[in-house]
Amino acid sequence: MLALQRSFEPQQRFGDEPSVLGEALHEGVNLAVWQRSLSPELRAFCQAVAGNAAPLAESLVLDVAGETSSTLASFATAYRSLDGYSAFVDDVTWLTDAFACLVDARRVGIRLRLLDKAMCPRFHVDHVPLRLITTYAGTGSHWLREEAMPRQRLGDPAAEPIEPRMIEQLRTGAVALFKGEKWQGNEGAGIVHRSPPSDGRRRLILTLDWLA
Repeated sequence: MLALQRSFEPQQRFGDEPSVLGEALHEGVNLAVWQRSLSPELRAFCQAVAGNAAPLAESLVLDVAGETSSTLASFATAYRSLDGYSAFVDDVTWLTDAFACLVDARRVGIRLRLLDKAMCPRFHVDHVPLRLITTYAGTGSHWLREEAMPRQRLGDPAAEPIEPRMIEQLRTGAVALFKGEKWQGNEGAGIVHRSPPSDGRRRLILTLDWLA
């Protein structure tokens, strides 16, 4: 059961510069989104990966005290022959370093997934402190404003909004910080979100988790 007692109304922040991600650290903000656009080189690489029939599911735990770039040099190596691979690794490295710096993390969990169906099709909250999500290819994640669905009915299909105007969507390439239920002081206010329904396109998703 979610703790619904709180002293604030959850808010979201959006911006065209990466500095907006720092807004996620503020009380009352449960989503911060950097509305970036991918470079043509990076976009072409990610679309090529998404168009490949081979499965892709990689994960690692990064000790931030080490050298991020050398650790990620072996990341998604099945695609290193594609144009734009270096730009992709550089982007993941930058996001990981920025995320770790923002929360002063010692360890970060990194997951890269290529999906052809919704991984989390129901609206839910994450039971983590803070998670970075970016969709490199395919449809971006859905999220809800506070009035769109009663929190006490999360998990109930009959309670989920079906009108498109009630469902917000992140655009491809945007970098989002989703604040979860385990962020101190954010109990009962984790951002409500889901994977979008399949539209026939594969999705290339990167997630970063603050582990310690």
